[in-house]
Amino acid sequence: MYVSARSDYALRAMLAVAAASRGGGGSGGGGGELVKAASLAEVQDIPLSFLQGILLDLRRAGLLHSHRGADGGYALTRPADEITVGDVLRAVGGSLTTVRGLPAERAGYHGVAAGLTDVWLAVHGAIATVVDSTTLADLLTRNSTDHAPTTS
Repeated sequence: MYVSARSDYALRAMLAVAAASRGGGGSGGGGGELVKAASLAEVQDIPLSFLQGILLDLRRAGLLHSHRGADGGYALTRPADEITVGDVLRAVGGSLTTVRGLPAERAGYHGVAAGLTDVWLAVHGAIATVVDSTTLADLLTRNSTDHAPTTS
């Protein structure tokens, strides 16, 4: 699995939107604050023009909805505990695992290399298990507990 800048940025943007939903008192599915693309770009250090394309893909995939206007911005379409890392990765990158640019299930071999297809499918399955069982809420919870200030 190769994690592209696009995938990394998409996850960071979704986490920031989810955190704003939480901070605004909502559960993520329409509650909380709307987050502006420019704010996401600045806080997450993502080029705005690149982020706008990512946000469009996330909206088309049904993970974000947008509101126009001065008070507009982006919000999650579902609670953060219902959106997985896999949902986000597939929305912006397609297949989780590729072999020479093709989805793992389409990588064909013959002769002595025929067994490689099974290896790539197993790798794909292992990755899918991790990313499809990890939600945005899981990552936000880890962040708040793993990076909590310690007292001496």
